[in-house]
Parts: sequence; structure tokens; C-alpha cells
Amino acid sequence: MREHEVRTALLDLLAEVGTVTATEAAARLGHSSGLCSFHLRQLARHGHIEEAPHSGGRARPWRLRRRDSADAAPPGEGFGDLARGLEDESWQRWLSQREQAPSEWRQDEAFSAVAYLTPEEMNRVADVIRRTLAPYQDREQRPLARPEGARPVALITRLFPLLPDR
Repeated sequence: MREHEVRTALLDLLAEVGTVTATEAAARLGHSSGLCSFHLRQLARHGHIEEAPHSGGRARPWRLRRRDSADAAPPGEGFGDLARGLEDESWQRWLSQREQAPSEWRQDEAFSAVAYLTPEEMNRVADVIRRTLAPYQDREQRPLARPEGARPVALITRLFPLLPDR
């Protein structure tokens, strides 16, 4: 099993349940607690997750990292190869397994476009997308805010200038 598969499964589990310890993740995912602990620490090191508040003891619960506007990295920064690799792997898994999803979830909304923009316009487009998604962001940390039937959905946007071929 590739490292990204374990990390993707851990991120998916955290999106589903909110917080998880390495032992809980191991029981849910069928891996050893040592392997889950290692990958949870790696995800934390790369800024994807953080330790959740707890009452002490040996158990270390983890959660997806909270990002607010003051904490968010500037556009283009803090979004490394690990994140892109996890996204790409999740997309490939979706493509290969979507027929196993419930019928109402078998479609996706993948699209792309090329637009001629100035750097300021590109930033404004990104801001509009962020504002559009903002009303749904609290559902990650507040499971009771999720409407019935809600599932985690990957929302991936990459805005970057196209460079000329050499």
C-alpha cells in the first residue's frame, strides 16, 4: 500500500468523524496503530491536521486543521506536493470506484476553463470561490450542522497562469 493511500484514508476518516486517535483509525481502516500514528504525525507536520483538545493521557486525538482568514496562507503558498498528490489520488479512486457509490452520488461536477485574467482578476476569482464555499466550511467541525444525506465532497480549485511551451 502506498503512503498516499493511508494518508488519504486518514483524511477521509477525519472528514467523516471529526476527531480520531491512531488506535481508532487503525480499528476503522484495518492498519496498525503504529502506521496510523506515523501518518497522522506526517499529516500534522505538513499542516493538514492538528491535535484536537483532549484531557491528557496517552491518547492523542487529531482533527483536520482549522483555517480561518487570519490563519490562511496567501494564495499559492502552503499548498504543497502532498496535498496535490492526495487530491489526485482521491480523484483517481473516485473514477475507478464511482459505480460502487449509491446511485444519487455517481455523478461529479468536474470542469475546467481557461480565462485570460490579470493577477488582480485571478485573486478576485479566488476570493469569490472562497466566499461561495464559506457557508459550508463549519460543517467539517460541526457534524450536527450537516443536513441529512450530506457527505464529504472534495472541492478543489487551482488557479495558476499557463506558461508557454518551450
